[in-house]
Amino acid sequence: MRRRDFLKGAAAAAAGAVGFPMFIPSTVFGRTKPNDRIQIGQIGFGRIARGHDLPETIKHDFCRIVAVADVDSKRLADGKRWIENYYARKTGQEKYLEVKTYGDYKQLLADPSIDAVIISTPDHWHAQQAMEAALAGKDIYLQKPLSMTIAEGRQVSDIIHRTGRILQVGSQQRSQLPWPHFKRACELVRNGFIGDVQRILIGLPTDPAGQEEPEMPIPPNLNYDMWLGCTPYVYYTEKRVHPQNSYDRPGWLRCDAYCCGMITGWGSHHVDTAHWGMGTEYTGPVEVEGKAEYPKSGLWDVHGEFDVHAKYANGVAMHISSRHPNGIRFEGTEGWIFVTRGPERMTPSDPIAPGDGPAPLQASDPKILQASIPSNGIHLYESPEQHLDWLQCIQSRRQPVAPAEVGHRSGTACLVSYIAMKLGRKLTWDPVREVFVGDEQANAMRSRPQRKPYGTNYVL
Repeated sequence: MRRRDFLKGAAAAAAGAVGFPMFIPSTVFGRTKPNDRIQIGQIGFGRIARGHDLPETIKHDFCRIVAVADVDSKRLADGKRWIENYYARKTGQEKYLEVKTYGDYKQLLADPSIDAVIISTPDHWHAQQAMEAALAGKDIYLQKPLSMTIAEGRQVSDIIHRTGRILQVGSQQRSQLPWPHFKRACELVRNGFIGDVQRILIGLPTDPAGQEEPEMPIPPNLNYDMWLGCTPYVYYTEKRVHPQNSYDRPGWLRCDAYCCGMITGWGSHHVDTAHWGMGTEYTGPVEVEGKAEYPKSGLWDVHGEFDVHAKYANGVAMHISSRHPNGIRFEGTEGWIFVTRGPERMTPSDPIAPGDGPAPLQASDPKILQASIPSNGIHLYESPEQHLDWLQCIQSRRQPVAPAEVGHRSGTACLVSYIAMKLGRKLTWDPVREVFVGDEQANAMRSRPQRKPYGTNYVL
């Protein structure tokens, strides 16, 4: 679907959103002017949106959150109230802003007054909504992982480059806040302070299995068919979707149809850091072998304990496992560096107990951590904070710290591992053609069937 067709198709529904204040997009005046305010729509108002994406964006005065979309009308109302209350407290004006609401995000995308969107929806919606937002001319902040499949990731990256939109992936370990030590570790590695990198160990958590869950009536406030999107239609039960009366960690994170498990959940962060440290952000492994335990019953069916061994063309071996400490350990010919988040949580429901983590940055010799990067050395992209970097890039039109292709490549490394874990055998991956060599079963898993009218295949 072309941009013109997409906008035409959604315009009629959007016309129903009347009676709200008129917002003029900053593009009318040119985004380089310092006083322009970027008009932003929030797609999805769940745990990550209200606990992370919105708080990190709304505090900047050169943007305004003017609209919210969600398939759950209770959450939609909560989102509107959350945003309006924020501005009321900040300005002292009770009626400072009336936030527009949409049950269908396509109506939000068709609003010409909106410049950019934050997508904080379940993983199985990321790729389609990012593509449609780009076609609608919006810049995009997209929660990780970039996509649920390798094929979707390629579609997203290609369309972002074709449309020239700014897309920032939520790989916040690249930014100075809240974890400056990831960039520091990568710069030390890239500048040879541990010699030549030979091996990388990555530790990820796992999610527990659960019980069988009974079919429940679909809540009248939930557009369940749209929530399922391109995935197969299955009966509703609350632990498959999200809590109806709280914003606790949702059950969909543990269902293979909507999330590939921690191999992409946390893997998107740590593998991205490993790629940043190795300088392999635009490629991927050439060989991968994996195994994992899976629940034999119950609703929640993502992987449990697992091991993945991968090799890169530069000779580096990567071992991703639930048995390693949570973090990334770079091992070189002259020492090692270990980096992790430490006791910091991104949201209250993150599976890291406060104060229970190791020191965030360690090395085989403490002197390594005190080293200075020479002026002619490798200095990595300086991003103050992931959302702020995105906003600044919307104004400057430069590429952000985690653009679409980088997010696709780190996501692909995780998804190649996911497929190897499912098949339980060694696979050869061609990162240039993005195909498994001589393995049609593995190649078939680069994509998933999509239920009409949802899915990326029905966008293009």
